[in-house]
Amino acid sequence: MNNEIVSNAMEMVKARIGISTSVRDMYLQEIIRSVVTQLEQEQGLSLKSGNSYHLMFIVDFSVWRYQNVDESGAIPRHLQFRMHNLVITGGGNDVQS
Repeated sequence: MNNEIVSNAMEMVKARIGISTSVRDMYLQEIIRSVVTQLEQEQGLSLKSGNSYHLMFIVDFSVWRYQNVDESGAIPRHLQFRMHNLVITGGGNDVQS
């Protein structure tokens, strides 16, 4: 697992949710790690720490997991499409930020 991606995503997830303290850091970090693990192990992606497309997908997916209270667990369509595109292209754009 790429720890640089996890730490970069952590700061962005906290900013997106509006958390400025470290109270929920452990919980958020586990959500982000589970997203990265799912993408790498289940979807077979090779995530790159400098790829902004990868990072923003991890952030958006992690925020959705954190905020999701829907018992059906239905992933939003925009995340489905983006994950599908990542899998089809083998990891998305190779644009380095």
